[in-house]
Amino acid sequence: MSPSLTCSSLAFTWPDGTAVFEGLDVAFGPGRTGLVGVNGSGKSTLLRLIAGELTPAGGTVRIAGEVGYLPQNVTLDTTLRVDQALGIAARRAALHAIEAGDVAEEHFETVGDDWDVEERALATLGELGLGHIGLDRTVGEVSGGESVLLRLAALLLRRPDVLLLDEPTNNLDLYARRRLYGAVADWPGVMVVVSHDRELLDLVDQIADLRAGGITWYGGNYSAYEEALAVEQEAAERMVRVAEADLRKQKRELVDAQVKLARRKRYGQKMFEQKREPKIVMGARKRAAQVSAGKHRIMHEEKLSDARERLDDAVEAVRDDDEIRVDLPHTAVPPGRGVLTLMDLELAHGARVGGGFDLRGPERVALIGRNGAGKTTLLRTIAGELEPVSGEARVQVPLRFLPQRLDVLDPELTVAENVARFAPGATNNRVRARLARFLFRGARADQQARTLSGGERFRAALAALMLAEPAPQLLMLDEPTNNLDMASVRQLTTALESYEGALIVASHDMPFLESIGVTRWVLMEEGELKEIGTEAVG
Repeated sequence: MSPSLTCSSLAFTWPDGTAVFEGLDVAFGPGRTGLVGVNGSGKSTLLRLIAGELTPAGGTVRIAGEVGYLPQNVTLDTTLRVDQALGIAARRAALHAIEAGDVAEEHFETVGDDWDVEERALATLGELGLGHIGLDRTVGEVSGGESVLLRLAALLLRRPDVLLLDEPTNNLDLYARRRLYGAVADWPGVMVVVSHDRELLDLVDQIADLRAGGITWYGGNYSAYEEALAVEQEAAERMVRVAEADLRKQKRELVDAQVKLARRKRYGQKMFEQKREPKIVMGARKRAAQVSAGKHRIMHEEKLSDARERLDDAVEAVRDDDEIRVDLPHTAVPPGRGVLTLMDLELAHGARVGGGFDLRGPERVALIGRNGAGKTTLLRTIAGELEPVSGEARVQVPLRFLPQRLDVLDPELTVAENVARFAPGATNNRVRARLARFLFRGARADQQARTLSGGERFRAALAALMLAEPAPQLLMLDEPTNNLDMASVRQLTTALESYEGALIVASHDMPFLESIGVTRWVLMEEGELKEIGTEAVG
């Protein structure tokens, strides 16, 4: 039997009553499928249901074969050895014991037929660019991006029939992404990948678009999906215009019919008063006119109702990717004003900023470099979360820092309550009015942070920081496009266009960095901070 997975009548609801799926039917066969949809549509939830991390409220998940799952946020015990993280420690130890002359039966049982497990492990690590790590080092010695690849290596060694990847390029530098692309392109079984990475999604065989609790299938990769979607949207917008015209026509015809009926009624009343015909004839004529008028009115009202329904259906087919709209005048920093000064800064783990580094006015700095270069350490040191080994990081304006893990939010509080924590002087109405500009309107502002999708959680965290009091005049973002769908990346870009303060963004997402008007490019390389020209980027 070829590997496959099928979800039948799948239902899932969060503890707070938020329904995600109600009777979802979907099947994934051999090949690579890109699962796309706006943040909050349930992509990660569906993968967790398939992987068995969540229990459905109804329906079934049937899987032919073994499942491997790479979650969005990979956490590995830092005390583990690499071979333990790969799941081969026991077999490796048994092999070494046999090679040393210990021929106990349990060693042979542990090894089974996997006599080349160590060679396969080293080959897999090498294919993912981790050949330098070795099997005896600890997980705590590798960077965040390397730990993602390490988890992927463990899955590849297991050779599962079905592989689920949730935002696998998060935290990966450009070199590591290329390694992952190669692994995806060579995958022989069933793969379902959730990602905002266009290059990765252009490697898939088909796109499954999750929207309003259902899935629409598109053949081909993400570029082909976008082309098909553009054609669909053009047709949908045309149908809206046709439906609007029909609705106006039906309204005019109803008014015209009502005018005609009113004229007939006045004429009949006049004839009745003048008694030009026998009373019995006029009575019968009046009753017939009333019945005819009633039928006529009902017919036009039904046509008007049908026209409204067609318009509603047409509007529903048009996608509405709302934009974040913010007005943040208090974040403005005058040109030339000192914002940040780094003096002979030496960081934990060995990175340093030789001499000095100054940030002035509303400059926009892109902080780039390979995984493990020290970008996050630098941002955390500037934010005051880490003490420098030596030197000084002097911040001269109100600062807010949005870390990769979005742990600025209290998961048990609602979105509105989280924002209120950062702006204690703001009234409830003011908090909600400002949250609406971040697309948390009405009941959405009352959702608990723990129930939010990755993109929604990012948007809530961004709202909490940007609406904070005092307003931040230096905003630092660490890999902000992780977990965001394409629409959310556009929303973030729009929000940052409204921000008038200084900005430091650490990211591997070059298209995003180019879209936000970066004025300075700074590279963390070999433990040092170096300013580079735009011609050296990429």
